[in-house]
Amino acid sequence: MIEIDAVTKAYGPTRAVDNVSLTIESGEIAAIVGTSGSGKTTLLRMINRLVEPTAGTIRIDGKDNRAVPGHELRRGIGYAIQGHGLFPHRTVAENIATVPNLLGWNRRRIDARVDALLALFHLEPARFRDRMPHELSGGQQQRIGVARALAAEPAVLLMDEPFGALDPIIRGKAQDDLMAIQRNFATTIVLVTHDMDEAIRLGSRIAVMDEGRVLQYAKPAEMIARPANDFVEALVGSGDRAYRILSLDKVERLVESGEAAGEPVAHDMSLKDALAEALWSGRETLPVSRDGVRIGRVTRQSLIAHAARPR
Repeated sequence: MIEIDAVTKAYGPTRAVDNVSLTIESGEIAAIVGTSGSGKTTLLRMINRLVEPTAGTIRIDGKDNRAVPGHELRRGIGYAIQGHGLFPHRTVAENIATVPNLLGWNRRRIDARVDALLALFHLEPARFRDRMPHELSGGQQQRIGVARALAAEPAVLLMDEPFGALDPIIRGKAQDDLMAIQRNFATTIVLVTHDMDEAIRLGSRIAVMDEGRVLQYAKPAEMIARPANDFVEALVGSGDRAYRILSLDKVERLVESGEAAGEPVAHDMSLKDALAEALWSGRETLPVSRDGVRIGRVTRQSLIAHAARPR
């Protein structure tokens, strides 16, 4: 869906992005991680031409992104930023409808899309449609910002630290919403974040940037197991690596037949949380349930073995 081919952005002698090449497959979530000043936001903003590259080419669905005027390109690409960026003088519905209005959608189609997105984000349309941004909580404002970015059904969604200002509980819920959206619409998402935990949780692939260059671009499990260099290893965190491996999979992957005593864990719980439950409760085996029915068990031994670094 997105091909970034030898792209450079120079500001005088400084290269904010230095000869970067990446391919992001259709329907993937690509997370770009790096410290402040690493070039990740500049790279993101070159995809929708808020920043023009000095050299190189970016293709979206096989077409050079310079083939159409920038403002037309941006109408077809969702863009969500930290702090939501809602228009304060417009209602929730008017904010979400911004791009569909620019594209000339009719009123019935716009209203249906607004209500569908509010429902998707667990915001009752009748209650929230006519509210003003200042009447919403921070988490609600951020969800409306993402809904606005999705309103015109874009194939590509760019997100720049969209959850950075949220508290941990609301942030976790917003991440869950994003994964549900991605499953629902198969949207190709490029997510800039400084948080490796967020990148591992959400990313199909992760690009680690430093000083304008991509040091490694890989699936989360590969990056955790085989970091390309010391910088990537430091971002991944050598002491947390085993737990991060466990956070990538669900309990159902390790379910075996047999009985176990005590309160069951859900089949879609992360292996990391299941191991924590086994350790906290002092149990060697945990029963596993799906929709209230016990389907087997998972053992502490299998969880620990799964966390071992691949050779």
